[in-house]
Amino acid sequence: MSSSDSHGSVSAKPAKLTGKAVYKRIVLKLSGEALKGKLDFGIDSAILEDLAKQIKDVKSLGVEVTVVLGGGNIFRGLQTSSATGMERATADYMGMLATVINGLALQDALERAGVASRVQTAIEIAKVAEPYIRRRAMRHLEKGRVVIFVGGIGSPFFTTDTTAALRAMEIGAEVVLKATNVDGIYTADPTKDRKAKKFETVSFMDVLKKGLKVMDATAVSLCMEGKMPIIVFDLHRPGNIRRAVCGEPVGTRVVNQ
Repeated sequence: MSSSDSHGSVSAKPAKLTGKAVYKRIVLKLSGEALKGKLDFGIDSAILEDLAKQIKDVKSLGVEVTVVLGGGNIFRGLQTSSATGMERATADYMGMLATVINGLALQDALERAGVASRVQTAIEIAKVAEPYIRRRAMRHLEKGRVVIFVGGIGSPFFTTDTTAALRAMEIGAEVVLKATNVDGIYTADPTKDRKAKKFETVSFMDVLKKGLKVMDATAVSLCMEGKMPIIVFDLHRPGNIRRAVCGEPVGTRVVNQ
């Protein structure tokens, strides 16, 4: 399994890197926890500022960027329903709304960095975001805008990992980049097991058979069926998003074998 997330921070000055992008269109999957940095909950403005700079840097390579956000820094539906007895569907809808808040925050950071963006939500909230429409999202990408997908898939009982896999398939992305608080996928939690070994490459089938904590099984199965590679890497190392886009060996690649 991959390690459990630890609190991290992102340097405000990403390393300058060279190289050419090997992917034309990407889905960048960010957990809600990635946005809170060292805070107990909420959104760390320094994290947002750095993410905006890294996304701008990747776009300068000619890459079309979409982002799928989680909402765990604000609200976790599954954990809340399990702990309080709240109806699971209700809790999941609340979690989807949390992703909208994160999406608006990232959009603001991108716009301040000079990057045009649009937020598209699977739950219609006309006052703050566009409804998700596949062809409109693709048109935004063609016009050079970053598209931020929020609201999950619009239905409870599905994670934002599944959203990332589904949107990647729908818009014809070439890779899902899952930016986390760890530097890849391990045989066990490296913070608890010193003998845990990191995978450089692992197959979708092994992920499912071994129960490796990459994405949920639905998301992994979607990517496997669509031959959509997943790269799991450490968000908190400056320049890693660009490295992944340029095909450099960062994190762990999940592929068909």
